Amino acid sequence: MTEQGPPCPPPPAGPRRDPAGGPPAEQEAPRPPAHWEADVVAADGGTLHLRPIRPDDDERLVGLMDRSSDQTRYYRFFGPMRRLSDRDLYHFTHVDHDSRVAFVLVLGDQVVGVGRYDRYPGTDEAEVAFLVEDAHQGRGLGSVLLEHLAAAARERGITTFVAEVLAQNNRMVRVFLDAGYTPKRSYEEGVVHLTFPIAPTATALQVAYEREQRSESRSIARLLTPSSVAVVGASNDDGKIGNAVLRHLLDLGFEGPVYPVNPGTRHVRGVPAYAGIEDVPDDVDLAVLAVPADEVAGVVAACRRKRVHGLVVISGGFGESGPEGRVRERELVAAARASGMRVVGPNCLGIVNTDPAVRLNASLAPRVPGRGRVGFFAQSGALGSALLGQARNRNIGLSSFVSAGNRADVSGNDMLQYWATDPATEVVLLHLESFGNPRKFARLARRVGRTKPVVAVKSGRHVRMTEGLAGTSVAVPEESVAALFASAGVIRVETLAQLFDVGTLLAHQPLPAGDRVAVVGNSTAMGWLVTDAVLEQGMQPAHEAPTDIGADGSAEDFRAALQSAVDDETVDAVVAVFLPPVSRGAAEYGRALREVAGGADKPVVATFLSSEGVPVELTVPEEDGTPARGSVPSFSTPERAVIALARVVQYAAWRRRPVGEVPDLEGVDEQAARAVVLAALAADPAGRALTDEEVIALLAAYGIPLLGTRTVTDAAAAVAAAEAVGYPVVLKSTAPWLRHRSDLGGVRLDLDDADAVRAAFAAIPSGDPVIVQEMAAPGVATVVEIVDDPSFGALVSFGLGGVATDLLGDRAYRTLPLTDRDAAELVRAPRAWPLLDGYRGSEPVDVAALEDLLLRVARMADDLPEVLQLSMEPVLVGPPDPWHGGRSLVVAGAAARVGPPTARVEPGPRRMRNPM
Repeated sequence: MTEQGPPCPPPPAGPRRDPAGGPPAEQEAPRPPAHWEADVVAADGGTLHLRPIRPDDDERLVGLMDRSSDQTRYYRFFGPMRRLSDRDLYHFTHVDHDSRVAFVLVLGDQVVGVGRYDRYPGTDEAEVAFLVEDAHQGRGLGSVLLEHLAAAARERGITTFVAEVLAQNNRMVRVFLDAGYTPKRSYEEGVVHLTFPIAPTATALQVAYEREQRSESRSIARLLTPSSVAVVGASNDDGKIGNAVLRHLLDLGFEGPVYPVNPGTRHVRGVPAYAGIEDVPDDVDLAVLAVPADEVAGVVAACRRKRVHGLVVISGGFGESGPEGRVRERELVAAARASGMRVVGPNCLGIVNTDPAVRLNASLAPRVPGRGRVGFFAQSGALGSALLGQARNRNIGLSSFVSAGNRADVSGNDMLQYWATDPATEVVLLHLESFGNPRKFARLARRVGRTKPVVAVKSGRHVRMTEGLAGTSVAVPEESVAALFASAGVIRVETLAQLFDVGTLLAHQPLPAGDRVAVVGNSTAMGWLVTDAVLEQGMQPAHEAPTDIGADGSAEDFRAALQSAVDDETVDAVVAVFLPPVSRGAAEYGRALREVAGGADKPVVATFLSSEGVPVELTVPEEDGTPARGSVPSFSTPERAVIALARVVQYAAWRRRPVGEVPDLEGVDEQAARAVVLAALAADPAGRALTDEEVIALLAAYGIPLLGTRTVTDAAAAVAAAEAVGYPVVLKSTAPWLRHRSDLGGVRLDLDDADAVRAAFAAIPSGDPVIVQEMAAPGVATVVEIVDDPSFGALVSFGLGGVATDLLGDRAYRTLPLTDRDAAELVRAPRAWPLLDGYRGSEPVDVAALEDLLLRVARMADDLPEVLQLSMEPVLVGPPDPWHGGRSLVVAGAAARVGPPTARVEPGPRRMRNPM
């Protein structure tokens, strides 16, 4: 079975229709777009480089043909083809990157796969074909080529692919069928003829995401589960990092062979050493590099020849050191990926896998936590060791740990892909300093969070990142980070202590069914303090008063009170506080707490003797002695216990909510809106603000109601406009500092005749043009915006209007796409939400109309990434009963700006993140 596709012209053998031929020899083919080049992950976790074909690939194609079997060549060319003629080579390697496009997959110095499409002249159809070397078939390379060819074809206006496959070539037929497309099939003379549209359907996108997850997960698994490890730069000097890494590998008892590499010695720590990695007689899966930065390139080349699967680069002197270091870092990643290797680092602490079958500590951390259910990613190498120490002190077991350092290749996104399906990981902890691909992070975290909680602490909320870090990161504003985490269900915490607090709770206790909390303790005063903390964190006390067994209460009294709370159907979680004046006999109380909590189906948290983590008294041990589920986490103060519980309550509520859908909207004319945007950009390619007429047309295309509006420059025109839209009217200055400021005279309301209009026009304190608009009935003023973000493409913002809310920054944000659930949450997210919901006896407004408006705005942002900014202020919303012409919601003012998109919004083919 092979992974080849239909033939492409010219002869010796091919389909019955002849697509466009190659360019004349004297013409120079145009350069392909830069984004057509990508590093990709194969189905087995290895990496390759994909790029457009070049004229100098002729010898590489000859090599590919020579290494391919007779059957592979027969499936590709429908006949015996042992060697390509000079004419064939020219045709295949000289393409116009438009009607004729070809991509090659490169591993090392060899082309191991090629895919191409040829457009049928005068049509939007193209024929597609593949050739993959026998040794690399079964790695999913045909699917990767198909995704990238389809994306390139869509950019060139091609809508349909045609493929002709020999009937016995079942594997290639499955490539098309399994890609999520719905091809039409016909059969003639032993050939299957397939025709299918290449639009990115939801099914095709889901298939691509699933393949991406499997591939990237396997690439991380190859790093975390090596059969053998080489330490390049291993040393007998206790002060060298190569010595530390080797010592830690040996101390944890790595289950496979460990090979020190050092040309200057025969043994390192009693283990035979080798002069170079190519001198190691056996296979090497993982290489840990602890050599100076200027020696890394040579080691990577040797690892490629040795066919190493992955690299952990502990060495510094790369992106964190400045521009020259960033160049070295890009070269490192490019060389490793093109050789099939993933890279952790550089400038990292290393990686850890506590699986008893692996026992890998390829890091600078001398002692690591025991086996557990928590996956931990830390970006900082220096901080990583301290974080592992805290986890160990708290008795928090880990499944795996990765410190990515400069995050040149392996990132938090890769780890989310791995932990999503890792059965040993039930909770994910992330310490982030920056984002590599925030859009992908949001997608992955949202998916993982539905089954496994993701807890994150992010540095740099109030300060700018350093130059070195900025060079390897995507800058994301704080409101964007908040929107990302809120949309994805990520449990955001403020400090590292909270990260461990929440992680400990999630790793050992079940999720709560609600927010009703019972408090059990041996001090009335402490019980009321805990109750106050419960209310402060937005939860509800389950009982009117906390349960107090008294300072003299026995262990059985404690057990009975706890059991009563656990059995109470009105209780969703229990906070237990045991702080006796004398700790003598505390073990009996701990046993009572552990036994009651171990049999409960609701979370129990404790402040037990002010200890942190999972003390021995509260541990339900696994066979190896590590804390099992049912163990009770303890916190040094009750307030910390309640804060951790509150985060988990919020997460559990998010997970219980329906996922939500992106609904179909009536009255949307995307093409009409696109015409407005394209016309504006045709006149001003760099972008500009839209005129009022263009804004009205843009909003109307999405069914958004804008009040009748005219822009005028003199009093006479103002009167004429008022008579056209109908009295009463409102006049607004277009000056930015006056446009929404009635307190400064920039807005004049309820003008019911020509004299009033003339007087208002004269009184507006600005020489700028004036907007004349029909007067809306009273309502609550709100503000809806599209805010462009270079990382996400767009954010949707909502808040109430007014100077006070501007001053307080009372705005809520969500990322795209916006579901019906997201829209409902966004309306209710501002602190001023009660003003919309009948505050102090006022009539509630039409919230459904606001949600519909947000969905329409989000749809516009998704459809038209050229809309860089849209501000609708004020959006007036009244009671659900219609008013003012049957509308409960009207947009009284809007401004928009268009320009070239700043972020790729359309989902592209699978690719690895480019090193910064």
